[in-house]
Parts: sequence; C-alpha cells; structure tokens
Amino acid sequence: MPAPPVTAVAVTSYSVHLPADERFDTAVADLPPVEPGCPADRAHTLLGRKGLLYKEPATRLALCAVHRALGLPDGVRPANALDPRTAVVAASNLGNVATVVDVTRAVAKEGSRGVSPMAAPNASSNVIASSIALWFRFGGPNLMVCSGETAGLDALALGALLLRARRADRVLVVGAEPDDETAVAVHRGPAADPTAPPLRAGAACVVLEPVTRAAAPLATVTVGPTVSRRADVPPWSAPIVLGPGHLDPAAAWGDCYGAQGVLQTALAAQLVAEGADGVAVLCGGDDDGWRTALLTPGRRP
Repeated sequence: MPAPPVTAVAVTSYSVHLPADERFDTAVADLPPVEPGCPADRAHTLLGRKGLLYKEPATRLALCAVHRALGLPDGVRPANALDPRTAVVAASNLGNVATVVDVTRAVAKEGSRGVSPMAAPNASSNVIASSIALWFRFGGPNLMVCSGETAGLDALALGALLLRARRADRVLVVGAEPDDETAVAVHRGPAADPTAPPLRAGAACVVLEPVTRAAAPLATVTVGPTVSRRADVPPWSAPIVLGPGHLDPAAAWGDCYGAQGVLQTALAAQLVAEGADGVAVLCGGDDDGWRTALLTPGRRP
C-alpha cells in the first residue's frame, strides 16, 4: 500500500497553564503575557471535583491545559461521546517520578502489600496521556514521551506523524511537569549548573490538525530533525526565535523541562496569531541533543 501523502499540519488552538510562582515575573518584554493558572491542588476549580482524587500534580496540570485549549467552561467536565479520531501525545520527564520513588520504597520496606492500590496506577509511565484520553473521551492513539529536554518537540513531531499517517484527524500535544521535592532533585542531578533556570511546575497544550481540515488554522508547524550538537542546528528562517540563547521563556519563567517544547510552541502560535511572520522554537541540551520547530502564519490551501 502506498504511503499517504504528506499533509501540512496546523495549530488550531493552544494553552499555557503556569500556576502563579512568586519566584518569577511573567510580565517579560517581547514574551506574550500569560495569565496565571490554578495550581495542581486547586485544579477542581477548572475541572470540577469528581475524578481528581489520587491524580498526580502533573496529570492535574495537564488536564487543566487541555481544558483551556478546548475552550471549556470552568468547573464543567465534558460529557461528550467517545471521539475515536482524536489522539493524545504527552511529554513529561518527571510527571510521576515521586510516585515511582514512593512505590519503590514501599515495596523495599513492606513488600507489594505496602503499595496502595489507589497509588499504583500512577506508577505507569503513560499515566498522563492515558488520563487525558479517559477524561476527555479521546479514543485515538495515546502516547507518552520521556526523552529529556527535547521531549516537547519530540511529542510535536509524533503528533504530526499521526496526522500524516491518517491515524487521527486531531492530535492534542500536551506537556506537563511537577516541581515537588523528588522532581527537583532528579532535575538538578548530582552536577547541577548553578546558573541553570530552576524547575517550574506547569503545562501547555497545542492542538494539531491537517491544514486541509482546519477551519481556522492559527499557524502552520514544521518540526526539524534531532541533532546532537547545537552547532548543527539549521540557520533560522524566522524573525523570532524562542529558546536558549534567544528569547528564552525558561530563563524568564523557570524551566518546564519535558514540557518546555510544548510551552514554547504554544507561545509561538500566539505570536504568529498576533501577526509575527514566523517563529522558530529551539529546545535541547548537550546531553539530550537539540530540536527545532518552525511556525508560520496559517493559511488554508
């Protein structure tokens, strides 16, 4: 069977959900203003109370980001029918690391009987993506990406691939990270760079559709390949660059790590929707490699 034709991919909606944090000022010149979102322990004010008990902070933040990207009213959980053509790709490196550590310690100390049956599902690495799919009744593929600093753009590339392979008609790419004590310790590592931005809890969502299907595309997005060295990043073809060494949201607002690529893509979509001719997104590091995405004004063919 011949491969399906390559289809241009559009961003049709986006959201950035950053809980207020007194360490950072979100009013930064040249960056789009971001309205503070509710913290994970107040997610019920946006999502409604039912069903949130025992959910990880990163999962709650991810649900909030999707809720906002879909334009749903506060406090109302959708009651829509199963949508088999909407997929979810989530990016997070630390989303459930605290639970994994707690479960490991409980098993070492008390055996399997020491693990709460309510906490055990959160030890699954796919918990964020599957929780989003179940909550919003998305029946398409759901995938979890935990690939380090490029995770957000890796997830974006997988979302575009699902559309081009005709596995879905719409893909929600979501990034979320917590900032609990365990996550901060893992993120910092044994050889921490004292000048690096601190980990910040937050989430973002970008909704992708084929340009030919999108009623009102905000931007067209193309994701570049992963390169091992920053020197190998292709020359910029956009007047604005979001990322390390350029206009850097992480330096201003804190590092959302695995979610950073999704967050910067959402900001890029906002800048393009507001009139920018094009915005490039850069994510990565010397250990994990580098990846880029380019967003240009969305136009239907």
